[in-house]
Amino acid sequence: MSGNKDAWGSRIGLILAMAGNAVGMSNFLRFPVQAVQNGGGTFIIPYLVSFLVIGIPLLWIEWSMGRFGGALGHHSTPFIMDTMARNRLWKYIGVFGIWTNIAIAAYYCYLESWTVAYMVHSIKGSFLGLDQGEVAAFFDSYISLGTSTLGIPWEPFVFFILVLLLNTYVLSQGLQKGVERVAKIGIPLLILFGLFLAYQGATIDAGENGAIHSSIEGLNFLWTPDYSNMWSPSVWLAAAGQVFFTLSIGMGTVHCYASYVKAKDDIALSAMTSGWMNEFVEIVLGSFILIPISIAFLGMDRVQELIELGSLSLGFKTLPYLFMQWGDVIGILSSFLFFSLLFFAGITSSLAMGTPWIGFLKDEFKWKHSPAAWSFGIIIFVLGLPTIFLYKYGVFDEYDYWAGTVSLVVFALLECILFAWVFGMDKGWKEITRNAEIRVPPIYKYIIKYVTPVLLLIVFLGSVFTPKDNDWEGAISGTWILDDSSIISKLRNTGLKEKLANASDSETIAFVTDQLFYVNASRLLLMVVFIGFAFLVYIAYKKRQSEPINPPQ
Repeated sequence: MSGNKDAWGSRIGLILAMAGNAVGMSNFLRFPVQAVQNGGGTFIIPYLVSFLVIGIPLLWIEWSMGRFGGALGHHSTPFIMDTMARNRLWKYIGVFGIWTNIAIAAYYCYLESWTVAYMVHSIKGSFLGLDQGEVAAFFDSYISLGTSTLGIPWEPFVFFILVLLLNTYVLSQGLQKGVERVAKIGIPLLILFGLFLAYQGATIDAGENGAIHSSIEGLNFLWTPDYSNMWSPSVWLAAAGQVFFTLSIGMGTVHCYASYVKAKDDIALSAMTSGWMNEFVEIVLGSFILIPISIAFLGMDRVQELIELGSLSLGFKTLPYLFMQWGDVIGILSSFLFFSLLFFAGITSSLAMGTPWIGFLKDEFKWKHSPAAWSFGIIIFVLGLPTIFLYKYGVFDEYDYWAGTVSLVVFALLECILFAWVFGMDKGWKEITRNAEIRVPPIYKYIIKYVTPVLLLIVFLGSVFTPKDNDWEGAISGTWILDDSSIISKLRNTGLKEKLANASDSETIAFVTDQLFYVNASRLLLMVVFIGFAFLVYIAYKKRQSEPINPPQ
C-alpha cells in the first residue's frame, strides 16, 4: 500500500489548482493565433463544439480515473491504468502520463523563464523607444544567448535556473503548502491582470496613440463567423487540437491531481467548474488582449504576416512595442502585467507537471516528498539544457511537437478506449456520477463511448496524414501531398532534407546538416527517457509482486 498521504486542503484549492493546470500560456498566445489562422469567428463554433464533445468527456474520464486509482493508493497513470484492466500492457501505456509531463516541463520551464526576464526588462524600461523590428531583434538576441542588457552572462540560462528552482521549491512543499497555495494566489492575480489588460485592449480608439483602427476591428474579426468556411476539416482539426492544449488533457496531470480527491467527493461538478474557468480565461480574456491590440496598431495584414512566424512573434516580439504606444507609464505597467500574467499561467501548469513523477516515486519506491521533488528539478535541468543551447536548431520545437502535441492525442485516445471499452462504460459511468453534485446528461454516456474516441482517432489520423498547406478539400479531391508538419513528414525530416537539397552556400548547408543531427538526437533522447521510465515501471511492478498483500495481523 502506498505511503503517499498528501491531500488537498480545500475544494476551492483543488479547483483552482486544476484550473491552473489547464490555464497556461497557450490561453493567451496560442488560442488567439489559432483563431486568426482559422477564420476568426469561424473557429469559435468548432472550438466550443470540440470542448463539449472532446474536452468535457475527457475531463470526466481523467477525473474519474484519478479518483478511482487514488482510492487504491495510486497517484500516477501507470498503475492507475493498471488497476482498470487486466492486461499488463496498460501500465506501460500509462508511462505517457509521466513522460509527457517531464518532456513538456523541460522546455516549458524555459519558456516560463522568458516571462520572468520580460517582467524584469519591462520594469527596467528595456523596450522604451524601440520600434517593432528592434523589439523582435531583442527577442532573437535573447534566445541566441547574445549580449545581455542586464549585464548577466548567459541571461536565458540564469533565468531558467531561477524559475526551475522556484518550481522545485514549491513542489517540495507538498500539495497544500506548495501547489495549492500558489494556485490560490496565482489564479486570482492572473484573472485580475487579465481583466485590466482586456479593458485596455477593448477600449482602443482609431487615431489614439498612433492606432490605425479601433479595437472593435479585432473583436469583430474574432466574433463574426464566416459560415462559408464553417465545415472546413482544417478548421475543425485546429479547434479540436486547441482543446488538448488548453485543458491539459492527455498528459496525466489531471489523473494525478484527482487521485488526491477523497473517494466520497464529487468529480462531475468539479471537472466542469475547472474546465469552464479555463474557457472563461481563454475565450474572454485571451481574445480581448493579443488580437485587438495587434490589429488596432498594426492592421490585419501585418498581424497575419506575424502570425505566420508563430504565436511567439506576437507575444514576445511585438506586444512589448505595442504596449509602449500607450505612453511610458501605462506601457511599462501593461507590459509588466502581461508577462506576469503569462508567468502565473505558466507556473501553475509547470507545477502540475511535476506531481505525477513525485507521486510515482512516493507510491512505488517510498521516496520522501522533498527528495522526489528535487529529483524532478534535476531531471528537468538536464533535459532542458538542449532546449536552451540548441534552440536555434529546433530542439525546443521538437520537444513541443512530440511531447506537447502528438503524445497528448495518442494518450487521450488510448485512455478513452481503456475507460469506455476495457474498464467498461457501465462502470465508468458509475464512477463519473458517483456522489455527483450535478445531473450529468445521460447523452454523455454515448458520447464518451462512441463520439469522443472516433473524433480523437480522426484528430490523430489528421496529424499523421496532414495534406500540404492543410488543404483538406484539395487533398480529398486531388493529389494528396503530405505537409511538412504531418507526423510522417516529420519522421522523414522531409522539410529539412528539402532545405538541405536547395541550399546553395556552405554556411546554410552546414547549419541544416547540424540541424538534422540535433533534431534526430533530440528525438532519440526523448525515446531513451520514455524507455527509462518504462523500465522503472517494470521494476515497480516486480517489486509489487514480491511484496505480501495484506498480511494477517
